[in-house]
Amino acid sequence: MGHPLHCTRNHGTVYILWLLGTVVEYMQSHQAGQPHSIKLDGDITLGGLFPVHAKGPMGVSCGELKKEKGVHRLEAMLYALDQINSDTDLLPNITLGARILDTCSRDTYALEQSLTFVQALIQKDMTDVRCSNGEIPTINKPERVVGVIGASSSSVSIMVANVLRLFAIPQISYASTAPELSDNNRYDFFSRVVPPDSYQAQAMVDIVKALGWNYVSTLASEGNYGESGVEAFMQISREAGGVCIAQSVKIPREPKPGFFDKTIQRLMETSNARGIIIFANEDDIKRVLEAAKRANQTGHFLWVGSDSWGSKISPVLNQEDVAEGAVTILPKRASIDGFDRYFTSRSLENNRRNIWFAEFWEDDFQCKLTHSGTSEGEQTRKCTGEERIGIDSAYEQEGKVQFVIDAVYAMANALHSMHMDLCPGFIGVCDKMDPIDGKLLLQYIRSVNFNGSAGTPVMFNENGDAPGRYDIFQYQMTNTTSAGYKVIGQWTDQLRLNMEEMQWYEGEQEIPSSVCSLPCNPGERKKRVKGVPCCWLCELCDGYQYQLDEFNCELCPFDMRPTENRTSCRPIPIIKLEWQSPWAILPIFLAMLGILATTFVITTFMRYNDTPIVRASGRELSYVLLTGIFLIYAITPLMIAEPGVVVCAFRRIFLGLGMCISYAALLTKTNRIYRIFEQGKKSVTPPKFISPTSQLVITFSLIAAQFVAVIIWLGVAPPHTHIDYEEQRTTNAEFARGILKCDMSDLSLICCLSYSIVLMVTCTIYAIKSRGVPENFNEAKPIGFTMYTTCIIWLAFVPIFFGTAQSADKMFIQTATLTVSMSLSASVSLGMLYVPKVYVIIFHPEQNVQKRKRSFKAVATAATMSTRLSQKLSDKQNGDTRAEEKKVDNPLTMSYINYSNLGFIN
Repeated sequence: MGHPLHCTRNHGTVYILWLLGTVVEYMQSHQAGQPHSIKLDGDITLGGLFPVHAKGPMGVSCGELKKEKGVHRLEAMLYALDQINSDTDLLPNITLGARILDTCSRDTYALEQSLTFVQALIQKDMTDVRCSNGEIPTINKPERVVGVIGASSSSVSIMVANVLRLFAIPQISYASTAPELSDNNRYDFFSRVVPPDSYQAQAMVDIVKALGWNYVSTLASEGNYGESGVEAFMQISREAGGVCIAQSVKIPREPKPGFFDKTIQRLMETSNARGIIIFANEDDIKRVLEAAKRANQTGHFLWVGSDSWGSKISPVLNQEDVAEGAVTILPKRASIDGFDRYFTSRSLENNRRNIWFAEFWEDDFQCKLTHSGTSEGEQTRKCTGEERIGIDSAYEQEGKVQFVIDAVYAMANALHSMHMDLCPGFIGVCDKMDPIDGKLLLQYIRSVNFNGSAGTPVMFNENGDAPGRYDIFQYQMTNTTSAGYKVIGQWTDQLRLNMEEMQWYEGEQEIPSSVCSLPCNPGERKKRVKGVPCCWLCELCDGYQYQLDEFNCELCPFDMRPTENRTSCRPIPIIKLEWQSPWAILPIFLAMLGILATTFVITTFMRYNDTPIVRASGRELSYVLLTGIFLIYAITPLMIAEPGVVVCAFRRIFLGLGMCISYAALLTKTNRIYRIFEQGKKSVTPPKFISPTSQLVITFSLIAAQFVAVIIWLGVAPPHTHIDYEEQRTTNAEFARGILKCDMSDLSLICCLSYSIVLMVTCTIYAIKSRGVPENFNEAKPIGFTMYTTCIIWLAFVPIFFGTAQSADKMFIQTATLTVSMSLSASVSLGMLYVPKVYVIIFHPEQNVQKRKRSFKAVATAATMSTRLSQKLSDKQNGDTRAEEKKVDNPLTMSYINYSNLGFIN
């Protein structure tokens, strides 16, 4: 074992010194095999970690050279150091040196290499170390690295950061984007000039949402970058809501044959999830595209790639049709013209400080240098040394060059601020900065704020992360002169996407869908599928429900119905019985005829008021009866008129009043007939209250009961209108109607008519009892026929009225039925009792005169016979039964009773 001492130890040494010796021995053993590091002298030394070589095959640390990600980035650091050292304003009179190492794209190897940075910080106990002559040994201290630029891969940065934090060495990465590096408790000395993948993941979530996708799958390469990126995407999508993950596939570091074909088959199991979120390396991306092409799924998948895809050509080379429409993201960057001039001017002569540049030269120009030697049989061209980068070879600036330069400048600006505070006016490094306190330097790093190489601000948040600024690309084949990437938007805290510039498979402009379930139509609610919030079934808001929100339906208010698309409510139309309605035409026609006929009869009776027929009909009760009949007809227009307070009041008053007047008069008349003939069977003394005045008093007393009840009703419950929404609340809300009504229920209507019905039934009973009236008195029989017919009409009315309770046109049918029934009953009374008399009065006036003469003769004869019978009755106080029977049965006496009491003798 070798040690960095010039004498041997007298006693034991601490373990940390042993570790240092081990590291040095390891480095020395590898020095001969290949160059170890680039070392530039300076007042302050910065470390650098770059993936100059790829991973080596099994058992070998390093593999082939990485020209862009390795050499370009390494040279960017050298370029930045040159610019800073030549700047008279930034760190004047202080030269920055460097110790740059190759990580070989492997985290464990990078960890071994990075131990070089901490050699000078390892404290060694020299109290028991003496030379053989007893003198204190002389120790060659390695240069002290105050800060490290790198690494590139997140896995390498994580491994290195764990060591550097132990020795308080700040680290600024130019490419590591793993979200876990934002943990300031674990990686407190780590900073980066690129935004973390959590920002990138947020940008990708915003892109997915902007495209209207809610069902996507994820692909991740195994490792910190891929797995952390997908994890961040999934976490943000869960927190934001609206995006679900159908499949989440991890690509192993060394996938087995057929793995990518199986991956495509697995993704096709959820074919609706066409959007594929990719956090994978270039090789994995390329193999996924190849597998999709083999599966004949060109144009099916919609790729959304992270910055590892970015705007690179290699992943889509020879797979352009499969990659068409892919949306990729890349940290916002710019090409640094100064670096292009610097790098294209590099040659073997002026770039000896880069120990890997000769290897780059051979690889870039496909030649061999003389001193490298060639084995027999090789036909490789010999390098002349006169080749020029960008002329004799293809050159394009690597994408992270800007960030490497910004990382170096961030460290330089922090050191400059520190020097200004600790060494004001001092030229060079003062004692306060020798050695440099890593914790203090970290504070200055986190405080920097300057315009970087691309003109964008360089700053860090409390976790050491740079602000998120991304360009959004889309790989297009028809929107450009040749297949390539086109910038379609940016993301800086929020997404700005130019939808018009986007094109999809075969130039399609319409954004393809990647959803689990299609959007529901207006008026349909989403019924979630358990466990998959982005999948749902669409259910129509039926009946009187409207769509409250995308997941709920709610009933409209009782007086409203849903709109046609069921997204809101609208008032239910208000209807009433119109004059032109078929349900109104027939009742109005009958009522008008009845009113005209009744008016004609009343006019005729008034004109022939003193004729025998009119007098024999009982003029007073006839006018009362005709008035009731007129009111029965007149109620029809009131029942059809638009409801209002006045109309409703008149309906209450006149609905039952007309019938009450008619049947009260008829009841009084039939009762009078019945009492006269019943009394006539017993004695010659006429019954009481048979005079016209008495009859009118009885009639109006019966009418008064109805009228008083109606007045009380009006006082207790004043009339008003209301809208009945229940009657025509149909199953189909489109046919729902509100009916403008008076506040009269079916029960109150029947109650209003019930008194009249009682009068009608009572009158019918008296008509039946009076059916045996002699032929010479023909008034009772028309009354009987009238009442029989009226009862039949109203018996038919009841089932029709109540049988329509469930009909949609209930109000119309019931109104028509009621008015027609009343008109028919009034017409029966008018036709049976008065039409024959009017006919005789008008067309046979001579019968009216003859009847009058016969009446007077019959009266005289009846009076004579009655006087005689009365004398005989007075002579026989005990009287025999036969004499009384003869008196009663005597036709002449009967005629007298009939005519005197029925109106001929007044």
